[in-house]
Amino acid sequence: MLESGCGVVAWPAPHGPASAFHGAIRPVQRVAFIDVSRVQTRSMFAWFSTRPFVRGQHARTSRSGCTRGRVTRLERSQQSVRYRATISMRNQERSCASAQQNEQVLTEAFEVDSLVREELRDMAPYTPILPYEVLAQQLGREPNTIIKLDANENPYGVCTAVREALASAPFPHIYPDPESRELREALASFTGVPSSRLLVGHGADELLDLIFRLVIRPNRGDTIVNAPPTFGMYQFDAELNGARVVEVWRQASDGFRFPIEQVERYFAQVASARARGDEQPYPKIIFVTCPNNPDGSRILDADLRRLLRLPTLIVLDEAYIEFAEANEHQLTDSNDEHATASLIEPPSRIRWVLEYPNLVVLRTFSKWAALAGLRVGYGAFPESLMPHLWKIKQPYNVNVAGQIAALVALQERTTLFHQVALMKAERRRFYEQLRRPQFAWLHPYPSQSNFVLCRVQLPYQPTVSGTPNASARHVRDFLRERGILIRYYDAKGLSDCIRISMGTPTQMDHLYEALEAYAKSLNQT
Repeated sequence: MLESGCGVVAWPAPHGPASAFHGAIRPVQRVAFIDVSRVQTRSMFAWFSTRPFVRGQHARTSRSGCTRGRVTRLERSQQSVRYRATISMRNQERSCASAQQNEQVLTEAFEVDSLVREELRDMAPYTPILPYEVLAQQLGREPNTIIKLDANENPYGVCTAVREALASAPFPHIYPDPESRELREALASFTGVPSSRLLVGHGADELLDLIFRLVIRPNRGDTIVNAPPTFGMYQFDAELNGARVVEVWRQASDGFRFPIEQVERYFAQVASARARGDEQPYPKIIFVTCPNNPDGSRILDADLRRLLRLPTLIVLDEAYIEFAEANEHQLTDSNDEHATASLIEPPSRIRWVLEYPNLVVLRTFSKWAALAGLRVGYGAFPESLMPHLWKIKQPYNVNVAGQIAALVALQERTTLFHQVALMKAERRRFYEQLRRPQFAWLHPYPSQSNFVLCRVQLPYQPTVSGTPNASARHVRDFLRERGILIRYYDAKGLSDCIRISMGTPTQMDHLYEALEAYAKSLNQT
């Protein structure tokens, strides 16, 4: 018998005349068993009572002269050993070849970053806002001395009822409801949209990513329409998911109005190409932020309805809709005390999803409800897309704390919308302050959000190193040194712009004092 091993080699054993071994025990074959860890050589013996085959003798023939094909047991044994030895040699050769290939794999140079998708290598990262603890270290200040007006957060913080509910949460050790059933039912009551059409996400950002994953085929030429300057996550998700981006730019001279005419012209061009036999597809998604970030402008109802007639999916991002005025034509710097939205009913178009099968509306608890740190957003979707969204959504995407906080926020929305009213009042005061002569160098744009975009109308000032920089950066740096954080822009369409979130009256008073100090420093140079 042959033992298993890395390989087997067999060869005939030398012996004397065949007659000497007739009817006796005689060596038949010497077999070498080659193993990875050891080498053994054994003699194999067999007992034969018949005469062995001797060279020169022929196999028996039949009376007709044909060979019967009978062989002795010794011949069969020898043939079997030779066959097994041949197979074993082949296995050994394969094993050796495999070992050589493995050695080649192990010695071949490998860099783990070679696994990175090619289109992501030059992708620009999203620039997030830093939290208090990081800012405190960078600025050398205590967190409570920092005035944070750079991220459009609710300066009043989480309401008392939400804090108490989080402190007494009963099941933080149990996975959250993967469907956020209770929260979706509460949202249905709040929005007027059936819960079957609502999806809750880990912030609205997760829902944006789900939309891309659902309809965009990576690197297959699928297109989206983006209207910059706007929220940067649309461009980020497009690059991440391998989508082409058609940009239709908003113009500051037009109040950053959504460029509906440019979009319609592009679709008309695609339609003409298709009529000529070109297989060019229509864009799959158009993103509209309302109010737009960073300028705070809103899209008119008539323009939105024009978009909804196009053969594409319209994603309306209403992250800041709670801060918009009830009358979409109302100027936000008006002194009219009644020019505010209802404390309970923001001017949202979320119910339009019941009318238009190609509309998605996204909203969030981050801004008005002060839950930015807990990451809870929601969206109303076309009925036909819901089964597919449920399939691709992470099952436990909204944690227990987030679901509890959002539920209580909806119950306490009268209190929270009172905070919204305070921020809107501060927005009106901001416009009043900037009318003062000492702030003539700041040009604010109309906004229907909890922030105001301003263009710094100053000549370029030299830095310490002598390199000219936009004066908006100087304003940002001047305020930062005093513990006041704002957002600075120096990109296309936003050259020399800063964005200031609305804080509490006390925080805003500190801002006005710092801006006056900056203006005085300019007069002294």
